[in-house]
Amino acid sequence: MPGVPTDGGAVGTVVPFSREPGDAVAAPPVRTIRHGVAPPVSRVYVSFSSGNLLQVACLGPPIPEGGGGRGAQEVAVGRVVEVNLGGGGSGPGGADVEEEIDEAEMRRIQYGSVPAFALLQSRKNALADAAAMSRVPSVSEHAEWWQYVLEYSKTIGSLLGNPDSLPAFMIDDPKTILKDREKPTSLKASWELLEIFFVDKQLKSWLPERFVDWLADYDSLLTKTENTVYRTLTNFQKKLINLQIVEDDPDYWNGLAAALSVGWLDIVVNMLRFHGSYQLDQMDNRETENGLVEAVAVLVSTMPRMRPDLPTGKLGHCCKTRPDFIKALEKWRGQVNKLECSAFWIQCGHQKTRDGLKNLLHIMLGNIKNLTAATSHWLELFASHFLYIRPFTVGFEGMNHLAQKCIQLKPSTDNSGLTGLLGGILSENPEVVLAECTKSFGPWMVTHAMELLTADNDYADMMLHEERPNIGGISLEELHRLVYAQVLCSHSLTWQVAGRGPEPLRRGGAVATTRRRGRDTRRQ
Repeated sequence: MPGVPTDGGAVGTVVPFSREPGDAVAAPPVRTIRHGVAPPVSRVYVSFSSGNLLQVACLGPPIPEGGGGRGAQEVAVGRVVEVNLGGGGSGPGGADVEEEIDEAEMRRIQYGSVPAFALLQSRKNALADAAAMSRVPSVSEHAEWWQYVLEYSKTIGSLLGNPDSLPAFMIDDPKTILKDREKPTSLKASWELLEIFFVDKQLKSWLPERFVDWLADYDSLLTKTENTVYRTLTNFQKKLINLQIVEDDPDYWNGLAAALSVGWLDIVVNMLRFHGSYQLDQMDNRETENGLVEAVAVLVSTMPRMRPDLPTGKLGHCCKTRPDFIKALEKWRGQVNKLECSAFWIQCGHQKTRDGLKNLLHIMLGNIKNLTAATSHWLELFASHFLYIRPFTVGFEGMNHLAQKCIQLKPSTDNSGLTGLLGGILSENPEVVLAECTKSFGPWMVTHAMELLTADNDYADMMLHEERPNIGGISLEELHRLVYAQVLCSHSLTWQVAGRGPEPLRRGGAVATTRRRGRDTRRQ
């Protein structure tokens, strides 16, 4: 519906015309557009873009160029933004990203990604020439290509931020559960997902564990309204300062179970040491109780993990080979079973401690009922299966089947773009992956992530590079790069990136322009 511009400052809105009083039909919703054009906005042009995006061109009043003299020309000042019909976002970042990253930070990412992208394209062109000479079918079949893409992915990933980074000067509080760190973003989380599943071949032997690490970094981004393990621990952290006897609080044991279910072993051991039986004035009277708590803490800290190493500060026993892991797992589960059947439980006089610790043991033994109760989101239950039930899950088909099972057990009504992206990845559907990137993360993400998607996927490579008559004879890759270039050109602080960007970006624009001119000539 047409609308009129408001003069509400630099961030204007297009407001739909109101209906007559008493009209039974509800008025359309107001959609905010961050166009950055100083008021008044004289004209607004709207056109369809790819997917569920609209391109909105906001133009200010014409201004004279050349001093405003008699022969001066009038130049219109404006900007083109993309409006996401599904999520309400606009601009180069996408619906989810614009809520987390401001325009200045997004410009830093746009400029910083140019060298890495240009280097990868240069290497691709060199390999393409070598492939033509050696009659190799495609660039992706060169042994070193995936390493080039991985290097590119790591460079872009470092540009997007480091969720593990900590403040330079920080005093550790013994009662701190979740340490302060850089705020995670959906853009970084989605990039890492694509790297994990499409690029890094070194992860194939311990892919489930790598996904557990990813969830530890980005669990807080899974949903905005529903509960998660991160939110459970955050709420308990706020409550902890006023608790005198933590083991009497049900949230203490719920937080322990939640953290253990997703493999946050260091947090579990730290929280177990909050138990009142560790206080010096109570150790003599609660010796058996303290012994049981400490035994569980030791079992948690020595849990076998099938992975080459662990980050600093993380707990567990690393096993690099499958036989070593199976042997260590059988021994460890035997110790858990032995403690679970111990007679010392009868001597433990604190009911909540006894029930809480036994619940932790059942989680370590892979009891699906306890795991389902401890987790809040289906992705958390998905990760818990890798840790305690199906540690040898491999392949997209097996993971997708497990994911569907977890969705049935833990349905969610408030899913982020990350869950949709993971669904497309596990179902091996590049179209869905591309659509989710477009919908939630914007043109920058689509343009740069296509290289990850095609690193070792022939179908995705063919889909993106096939010429399509319905979009003017260009490929999807060229289309998305043109959309990104148009967004860059529409802003005075980023148009330089499009002008001196990577050769394929410029070539894509030239190809599209040439083909369109050819069609116009033939029509004439």
